Amino acid sequence: MRRGGRAEPFWTDTPLVDEKEIFSELHVKQGSSLFLGRYTLAEVLAVLDKKGFLKEARKRFLWPLAYELDSSDIHVQRLQIFLRRPAPENLIVDVKLRECEFAPKPPAAEGLPLPPPLKALAFEWLTLQNPLDTFGEPFTPLPGQTRPGLRMRARVMDLFVYLARLTRKDGLLAFPAYFHNAVLFSRYFRFWNPRKEAEVLAIRRTFSHLPFRQLAWAVHLNCLRRPDGRVYEWAAEEQIYPLTRPPKDYLDSRRYREIVKAGLKEAAFTLDKGEYERRAAEIPSICGGA
Repeated sequence: MRRGGRAEPFWTDTPLVDEKEIFSELHVKQGSSLFLGRYTLAEVLAVLDKKGFLKEARKRFLWPLAYELDSSDIHVQRLQIFLRRPAPENLIVDVKLRECEFAPKPPAAEGLPLPPPLKALAFEWLTLQNPLDTFGEPFTPLPGQTRPGLRMRARVMDLFVYLARLTRKDGLLAFPAYFHNAVLFSRYFRFWNPRKEAEVLAIRRTFSHLPFRQLAWAVHLNCLRRPDGRVYEWAAEEQIYPLTRPPKDYLDSRRYREIVKAGLKEAAFTLDKGEYERRAAEIPSICGGA
């Protein structure tokens, strides 16, 4: 375990730096004890500093920081960031990353050309939370949450985009376990399957009048119904943040957009209020009823 030391804050709202600047800053090394088999903890912290994470942590009184880097599994790398010392109650960031090749499968829709296999940086696990906050207004829990969120999604995503570009990936890959995860990161990611993209968009539009946390729990507790009365159950699929031309062209293609548009017209969901009320006891009481 190594503790975070003092670091001069770095703040910028400019776009990501180009590859020449990136490769002049971090020197690639090979070895299983290094993050992604390339980078020392000191270099990882330099990136955290450069992308403004350390400045933001200080602003939230999350300081000093402690770090644990686990590269023992050559396939999955884990980085944890804690407040003061490593302990479950002090956890701020817990991320497991895997370098992989994403070989897209043909979606159900026809006429959608696929790019070649893509090199991706995949999230196996991602937790962002503030150990100094407790649940209560305005922090009410989402499914699976044990602590309020860190409210630093943009800053953290900037870090991972930087890392993905650094390692020359075609994109970031996620497999959201919860509906609300897919929604929260939809600013950055889109579903590879355009019908899944349409499904999530349709739910968000249909229930735009509901508080976000109430909708998250309604989906999690299987309280949504399809037009034929069947229960809607969340099923995770691949989301991608494209960084190179092939995945961008796929997601921006006319055919992809046509399928999403058609899916939005076809999708219809209703809330089973009776089921929601019956299962309300499973929702943390602070969320309230329907």
